[in-house]
Amino acid sequence: MERIRIQETPKGLLTIMNNLYEIERKLAIHGDPGNANRNVERIKEALSGEGLLLFYEDPLGQPFKETRTDLEASISGSSTENLVVADVIKPIIRCGRPELSRVVHKGIVVVEARK
Repeated sequence: MERIRIQETPKGLLTIMNNLYEIERKLAIHGDPGNANRNVERIKEALSGEGLLLFYEDPLGQPFKETRTDLEASISGSSTENLVVADVIKPIIRCGRPELSRVVHKGIVVVEARK
């Protein structure tokens, strides 16, 4: 079984991951006429390989409970029942493999009652 080394993730790598997420989101919204998504995928592969094992998770649409430790949330609206992630400011950044990872940077989100 592969062991994940617990160490501090450099701030520069976290900044790259957050910006990569933003680029990917904008490409999804506005289209990709220049095929930039191919470059985004290559960067993600580089960050998840070579011993770095970094990847991000987009929690958009996921249920939210106050017991979640991987998100910092602001509640939009007056209801606090049946909350879901409505907007993602920063994704959850993880280290490891998708089936076994740890959070190295909490996601920052806006949650609201499910409509």
